Amino acid sequence: MRFPRTRRDPVEVNLTPLIDVVFLLLIFFMVSTTFETRQALELELPESVSGVAAEVSPVTLVVTAAGDYRLGDRELSAAGLGEALAGEAEQARRHGLVLEADGRASHASVVRALDQAGGLGIRQVRIATTEVSSTQAETP
Repeated sequence: MRFPRTRRDPVEVNLTPLIDVVFLLLIFFMVSTTFETRQALELELPESVSGVAAEVSPVTLVVTAAGDYRLGDRELSAAGLGEALAGEAEQARRHGLVLEADGRASHASVVRALDQAGGLGIRQVRIATTEVSSTQAETP
């Protein structure tokens, strides 16, 4: 007696749902991840009541409380400030220079930075401040 063989379809794994899930996970992690490009620096920026939010500038000069300077990722002394700023001068002339001076920095350090920027033809300089909280604004 011959039994008829049942014909089986070949088994195929459908990868489309798996690929969809992988792409969804990839998009989720890309959206939820934050990228920090700047190193943390503890600055106490001066406060301003009348300040407005400014657009981000690609050239930011930081004056620390000790009177040192930082341009991008480079630590600078007062002597090296001029030539380092000269390297970024063209971009600073186009987009402006943001000066983040610590509230404890000496006035001379800030004026030195402004003088170097003015000597290189950088006319658009913004000084970064922090917003005054409502409780501090009300006290005399």
